[in-house]
Amino acid sequence: MGSNPYRKDFPLLQENSVIYLDNAATAQRPRQVIEAEAEFYEKYNANPLRGLYRLGMEATERLEEARETVRDFIHAPDASQIVFTGNTTGSLNLVAYSYGLSHIKAGDEILVSIMEHHSNLLPWQMVARQTGASLKFLECEPDGSLPESRLDQGFSDRTRLVAIGAVSNVTGRRAPVEEIVKRARACGAVVVLDAAQSVPHMPLDVQKLDVDFAAFSGHKLMGPMGTGVLYGKKELLEDMPPFLTGGEMIDFVSRTDAEYAPVPHKFEAGTVNGGGIWGLQAAVRYLQAAGYEAVHRRELALTALALEGLKQIPHIHVIGSDRPEEHCGILTFTVDGVHPHDVSAVLDADGIAVRAGHHCAQPFMEYLGVHSTTRASISFYNTEEEIQAFLNSAESIRRRMGYGQ
Repeated sequence: MGSNPYRKDFPLLQENSVIYLDNAATAQRPRQVIEAEAEFYEKYNANPLRGLYRLGMEATERLEEARETVRDFIHAPDASQIVFTGNTTGSLNLVAYSYGLSHIKAGDEILVSIMEHHSNLLPWQMVARQTGASLKFLECEPDGSLPESRLDQGFSDRTRLVAIGAVSNVTGRRAPVEEIVKRARACGAVVVLDAAQSVPHMPLDVQKLDVDFAAFSGHKLMGPMGTGVLYGKKELLEDMPPFLTGGEMIDFVSRTDAEYAPVPHKFEAGTVNGGGIWGLQAAVRYLQAAGYEAVHRRELALTALALEGLKQIPHIHVIGSDRPEEHCGILTFTVDGVHPHDVSAVLDADGIAVRAGHHCAQPFMEYLGVHSTTRASISFYNTEEEIQAFLNSAESIRRRMGYGQ
């Protein structure tokens, strides 16, 4: 049982006895992020991009410094390609409304995987309804994989947009993004990458992947809630109309017309979440300092321990691969005869926080033949002792529910 050098940085984990295994929903925040957000309001609290006085310019400098940090983090060519939003959902809706409604037309096909989070499905349902395009699904194997045979069934010469999650929030399986992009290029389609579940665990290089858009949330990678990022290729962003209109996204307004600001500000109407964005920068820097290699090593070891333990418990069935490296810290499971809400309640009685339900992926649940599941999701700040406590509690569920074993 090795010690965890990161544990001390997370105040909630120091002051609360909870064993937190709901990291796929939202991560805990290190002290550095909490202090950074407070620092913004204590030292730089003015409206970014508006005041020409010293404090206003300092607030603007913090915003643009954070933008450059995020640009470097995902290897974008230019900081103007980084649009700050409220969350992944906001980023994906921006692309759907601004790009989708102006570029997709009747007869086109929008391709999504059956595994998508509702945030990367409902916007494309809307685009299909309003444009007359068809929404088509990439079906997966029972373990969540997307082999070439499945891709062959999905792509056609009418595919114009592909929306894919880099990592499933149900199975933790990574999608074959590189092959999907290759096929999209062959048929002239753009690729929208939902990186919400991948960015906390693995590097994102938007240039290497050659995706057209990428979206992720701050709160899943230890940043403040209410912060999100949209990356887009510059020529696409420049060609798109704004999603929201109003303050600070204009160059000039007359009684009857307006000229919009250049990207990214064209897409950042209203007062931005300055303190949250400054906290997001601190989260990115914390993750960079920890290093993805160290994060992956710890999470893989903990996932392997948890997966092997669950496989030894009768009546528990893990969804997805039987290999821990294909779970990205996510273990979704069912317990024979016990509703996932009851599973969660039993674990909660032992101080263990997990998620129960359909995980905002109801079509995938139906595809798998289950109504809902329980999900334990692991982060690098969890410990071996916590995983063992989780396994001990999981082993007792059916007995405590009156099944005798």
